[in-house]
Amino acid sequence: MPGMVLFGRRWAIASDDLVFPGFLELFLRVLWWIGILTLYLMYRGKLNCAGGALLSSYLIVLLVLLAVIICTVLAIVCVSMKGTICNPGPRKSMSKLLYIRLTLFLPEMVWACLGASWIADGVQCDRAVVNGVIATVVVRTQIWCPVTLQQASPFSISSRTVSGITGSLRRGSAIPRGPPSCRSRTTEYDLVGGDQLNCHFGSILQTTGLQYGDFVHISFHDKVYELPFLVALDHRREAVVVAVRGTMSLQDILTDLSAESETLDLECEVKDCLAHKGISQAARYVYRRLINDGILSQAFSLAPEYRLVIVGHSLGAGAAALLSIMLRKSHPEVRCYAFSPPRGLLSKSLYEYSKNFTVSIVLGKDVIPRLSVTTFEDLKKRILRVIAHCNKPKYKILLYGCWYELFGGDPDNFPTELDGGDHGDLTQPLLGEQSLLTHGSPAYSFSSDSPLESPSKYPPLYPPGRIIHLEEEGTSGRFSCYTAQYTAKWSHESEFNKILIGPKMLTDHMPDILMRALDSVVANRAACVSCPAPGGAPVDMV
Repeated sequence: MPGMVLFGRRWAIASDDLVFPGFLELFLRVLWWIGILTLYLMYRGKLNCAGGALLSSYLIVLLVLLAVIICTVLAIVCVSMKGTICNPGPRKSMSKLLYIRLTLFLPEMVWACLGASWIADGVQCDRAVVNGVIATVVVRTQIWCPVTLQQASPFSISSRTVSGITGSLRRGSAIPRGPPSCRSRTTEYDLVGGDQLNCHFGSILQTTGLQYGDFVHISFHDKVYELPFLVALDHRREAVVVAVRGTMSLQDILTDLSAESETLDLECEVKDCLAHKGISQAARYVYRRLINDGILSQAFSLAPEYRLVIVGHSLGAGAAALLSIMLRKSHPEVRCYAFSPPRGLLSKSLYEYSKNFTVSIVLGKDVIPRLSVTTFEDLKKRILRVIAHCNKPKYKILLYGCWYELFGGDPDNFPTELDGGDHGDLTQPLLGEQSLLTHGSPAYSFSSDSPLESPSKYPPLYPPGRIIHLEEEGTSGRFSCYTAQYTAKWSHESEFNKILIGPKMLTDHMPDILMRALDSVVANRAACVSCPAPGGAPVDMV
């Protein structure tokens, strides 16, 4: 795990990082050695020419030099495969092998220069032999073991609103009146910026299937704590829909990173009203725009019998959940559908309160519905613990991960953490309580008073509302022929109190993949959520 020390300095590469680069160099060197040996055996009888003896000696020495380099690289690979991440003891001879390998660069360079000199003087031998020597000089001076040189060198998620309404929102503000063509710029738009060619609104029309007159307001304005949103009329569902866009810009990322808690001033009976600061500020911005600018009043003046539905994805889902809490008193029938919302959003009391009118949809091992300051701290502790107790070499872990990513499989077949109480003692532990190096006893364990086990100083926050979890049936790899099928079930927030590491922890957050999973669930009526949610009043599905 620690960087190797060579030439009196520590390099940003560990002694177990040379397995795959070494195999690559070994493969190229062996191929080159076989090619030179074949060339020598085929044409050694045709070297009875001017300079032939010199050329024959050159090839023999080259074969010997390559054989020594191959043996050295093979030794580096074998030593690099030993031990574990936190137990570099079996690899203590690595520095000596690297010194030997670097020393071999000198005769290799000298021999390449001599070959170039002899060829330049003119060797009157078979042209195939001369071309082989030229290729040897050119290839070795051009690439010259780049793998080993690298060994010795120092060293938003883009989201769209899943509902299909906010998938193309950007910066600016507009009330649509023109055609959806990306090339037909119209002066009838009151643009602040971001949609000068009408592309984003055109894609919104294409995605949602709504008409121009269905949109009451679209805002592409995008700054820190100020999110793009739209208000539209869904006549089929008889709803006024407010959709908030998710993370798609640097400003949105800064809003996400304002993860400390702040108290909300809400006109409700809930106590301990804490929420994610950045998202609550963004929700307040949308609330002010809806109320102070009369946007929501305008929408209900067009359809007074409709009810209010608020949707969003990712950052937009968190803002939508808080916005629904803010509008709950004036619109008691409000419903919120939060697609992949962040976990670190609401205090416990607000989480319980939001169950009456909010439904969250989470896909698979999506990291965002499990992400908060406390779960991130927990992930850090678990990673340190996994590294400390890992009993497999690094190259095997990487191979298992690549296999799982490409072809799927059961991750339980690839354990890297010693679960349970029997963690065993490390022969040379490297993880400590105050630093990543332990200077004490060789038997290291995480004690109860260790900082790694200390409670978090941040208050726990929870996801909004009741949660529908879409789970994949079976496993699938990137290149497998298996078509993913999903089932839906009501889940408790405690099932999302840890970040799960897996190849789909990021892709499961993508809105297009979430939409495909929802389509799969809807197509399979047997898996569709039709039973009432456990606890709380039933939530009508819009």
